[in-house]
Amino acid sequence: MADFFLQALGQVSSPSVLALIVIGVLFGIIGGSIPGFTVTMAILVVFPFTFAMDPVSGVSLMVGVFVGGYSGGIVSGVMLGIPGTPSSITTVYDGYPMAQRGEPGRALGIGVAASFIGTLISVAVLVFFGPLIASFSMNFRPWEITALIVFALTLVAGLSNGALLKGLLAAALGLLITTVGYDRNSNLRFDFGLPALGSGFEILPVMIGIFAFSQLMGNLEKLRDDQGEVKGVDTNVSIPYRRILKDMAGQKLNTLRSSLIGSLVGALPGTGGTVANFISYDQAKKFSRQPETFGTGTPSGIVASEASNSAVAGGAFVPTLALGIPGDLPMAIMMGVLILHGITPGPLMFEQNPVLVGAIYASLLIGAVIMVLCQLLLVRWFAKISLIPQEVLVPVVLMLCAIGSYALNNNLFDIWVLFVFGVIGYLLWKAEVPLTPLILGVVLGNNLERQLFRALELNDSWLTFLTRPLSALFLALALASVIFSLYQDRKIQRNRQQAQRSDAGAD
Repeated sequence: MADFFLQALGQVSSPSVLALIVIGVLFGIIGGSIPGFTVTMAILVVFPFTFAMDPVSGVSLMVGVFVGGYSGGIVSGVMLGIPGTPSSITTVYDGYPMAQRGEPGRALGIGVAASFIGTLISVAVLVFFGPLIASFSMNFRPWEITALIVFALTLVAGLSNGALLKGLLAAALGLLITTVGYDRNSNLRFDFGLPALGSGFEILPVMIGIFAFSQLMGNLEKLRDDQGEVKGVDTNVSIPYRRILKDMAGQKLNTLRSSLIGSLVGALPGTGGTVANFISYDQAKKFSRQPETFGTGTPSGIVASEASNSAVAGGAFVPTLALGIPGDLPMAIMMGVLILHGITPGPLMFEQNPVLVGAIYASLLIGAVIMVLCQLLLVRWFAKISLIPQEVLVPVVLMLCAIGSYALNNNLFDIWVLFVFGVIGYLLWKAEVPLTPLILGVVLGNNLERQLFRALELNDSWLTFLTRPLSALFLALALASVIFSLYQDRKIQRNRQQAQRSDAGAD
């Protein structure tokens, strides 16, 4: 392990790759600083630029965006009271009140320090547990992999906040999209007489359309409501370094606990920084000796939020690299980068591409250091960037998305694909259908079909999925996930009905 890591470190430490990491971190921070832009959007915009790069350079650039994006959300959260990304929502609870009482530099400094430590701890989790899970999964055959993908999709759909049926339908729609084009036996499916559909849909235009287009259209809808909210913001920020060191010295246990929560939650398919954010904030409040100070500007709240959402980075790589199952939406895009370069994530990746795995480790570490330096040195500029109006931002990002989709194959059809799926994604968003299960269905669909057919070619009996212990376990977990989600949905509906009755009684 030491040999391939040193070899990877040598490649990542080259001036060109280091420059790409710096660019990625800066772009990620900028993207995270702009309310409504999100980490995923930043990754989607940068994705097309990796086409002409070698695997190490492309992955290093994306890792830089990943690390910078998760830390960038703190800027608008502290300065404006508006979370730059969904994974920094709880940062606002204490960061904004601290800034309001005249300590924005302290709030930003605590958040950056917690993000740095959270990233380091998550890298340690990835280094130790990634190879172990990959080694264990070497025993997986097509039956186990098929059942694991089914479990991942049901788990994601089950985390759709009271919309299980919509989540399952979204996942099914994602799988359906991957069936367009030729199958394993060279039979043409769902081409509708269009020759361009013979090779199916490219993942990049579909993902950009479904997620980025719909998100940007939603941002435009909110413009009228948000007008005038950001006036009079003081961006003249200075970082009190000694005070921050003192604050962090008293947050050792909180930082460690929140980082481990973030790493663990990041390793679960379909969860990501938002879920980790709320869980770690809740746990920090429960373990605190002064829970009443949370929400008033306490360092504990900022540490819990920022350490956890940054720790998601390393944790989310564990299932992506070891099993080929993306931990969250940004990881699904990262998986697309690897596939684009002819590398299939999964247990064999640690044997066939150890240098690339080591490059991911090294990029995360170097990216974390660059993130701290950039945030502390350029925080005033990032605070100004957070004030960019949406009416300027949205057209620019849409243009970049269209250029990136066209650059994939120099094919105008891909821009039409982006537009069509953008409209579909926007309509689904309006109908409150979760988009994450759909995206993961698109990413995992081809692998699911390939493994399912391979299993049936080896043994045409469906009972084999139940007679093999691991595949039966994953299918049982998938069923349990659906049942538990149904229970949660009914509980949510019951609570809503009770609240409505209480409101009616009060009237």
